[in-house]
Order: sequence, then C-alpha cells, then structure tokens
Amino acid sequence: MEKIIIKKKFDLFNDHWNPKIIGSINDHDVKLAKVKGEFVWHNHENEDELFLVIKGKLIIEFQDKKVELNKGEMLIVPKGVEHKPIAKKEVWLLLFEPNNIKHTGDVKTNLTVEKYDKI
Repeated sequence: MEKIIIKKKFDLFNDHWNPKIIGSINDHDVKLAKVKGEFVWHNHENEDELFLVIKGKLIIEFQDKKVELNKGEMLIVPKGVEHKPIAKKEVWLLLFEPNNIKHTGDVKTNLTVEKYDKI
C-alpha cells in the first residue's frame, strides 16, 4: 500500500483519449486520462461513469444540452446516456468506472481502447 501522487502519474504519459489505470476499488478502476479534441458519441448501457477535471476545461455534450466542467468539478454520466466529451485544449481527467466498461461503449473507432494500461 503506497500513496499515489497524481501529478507524477500524469507525467508518465502524453497520449490522448487512452485512460491509464492507477488503482482499483472493488470492481471499479480509477483511471487518469489526457484528452484533447473531440471524442465520439457513445454510451455505456450498464455502467455509470464519473469524470473529475484535474486540469483544464471539459465540455460533455448530450443530445439536449452541454455541460462545462472546470478544474475541480465533476460529473457522473448515468448508464445508457449518450454523450461526447470535447476538450478544446488538453484536459487532465480522473475517471472512476466499473472495470468491465467498454471505452467507447458499442461504438468502435480508431480511438477505442480495448485494454487499459496500468501505471
């Protein structure tokens, strides 16, 4: 059991839209991600998803609205809700989600990650 220094973990990678696992709690993973640009419209049929902004500003688009998240703000996207994250500049995120979640739900694109790296 060792403390996790989040800033040091972010220093270990530079790729975008490729979450890294930094820990697990029961059947959930705690992940870090750097994101920039637009992701894809997708949903997670059976899983909720938590987004916590560590650095930057993230916009999450929904079919009927947009939610803007700044540093220190978080949003839980309920299961089954279609959404698209957007980062005009690089954003650092902490994600908390079930360990069996599919990165882009049932949508497959060049951004889809099949297996998450642990750092």
